[in-house]
Amino acid sequence: MPHAMTKATHPKSKFTRAKAAGLFAALAADRPDPRTELDFVNPFTLVVAVALSAQATDVGVNKATKKLFAVAYTPEKMLALGEEGVAAHIRTIGLWRNKAKNVIALSRKILEDFGGEVPRTRGELVTLPGVGRKTANVVLNEAFDKPTIAVDTHIFRVSNRTGLAPGKTPDHVEAGLERITPIEFKKGAHHWLILHGRYVCKARTPECWQCAIADLCAYRPKTRDPAAPASPGSAPPKRR
Repeated sequence: MPHAMTKATHPKSKFTRAKAAGLFAALAADRPDPRTELDFVNPFTLVVAVALSAQATDVGVNKATKKLFAVAYTPEKMLALGEEGVAAHIRTIGLWRNKAKNVIALSRKILEDFGGEVPRTRGELVTLPGVGRKTANVVLNEAFDKPTIAVDTHIFRVSNRTGLAPGKTPDHVEAGLERITPIEFKKGAHHWLILHGRYVCKARTPECWQCAIADLCAYRPKTRDPAAPASPGSAPPKRR
């Protein structure tokens, strides 16, 4: 459900529903089968991987969890490994000590409160230690095929930069995306936007010259390929 907001905290999308459909259609054509780049083997390991990914890269998390998930891929096995055992595998990840505590705590809660099965509702998922709304939305989308949108730094940036779903907070952006995204694109919207932000609409300098939605995006001025020869008399592109 979209969050309740006043008009003062609810900037209007610069897109119509039809234009938003065009944007997602272009992103879908560019990446036909978007998936999370976190490695996991089942819903439980996905919960753990997403919880570990806070303030860490997917590449870094995958390196740490490769050996961890080989030995602990269920709540029982993770609990048996213990906090120190988990910590030994994830020391290369930021905030590893606190994350190790959360992994053990969420494993225990899944066993004690949910019969060893990862819960399938957002309300239940956010009761797990270290699991917030964003993590819950990723798990619902990726593990249980729910049309949820988890707003991370990439999606927040793309939504504001393009004008698709402007907002001052991730919750505002999530609510805006829920309103403007056509139902047929909601399942993939999270992945299309995050991958687009990670590889094309980058934070420091968006690569507009290779953007599949450049003609729809409200960002001005567009950047140009630094390797391309400049047009006679043209000024270098400004950076936002």
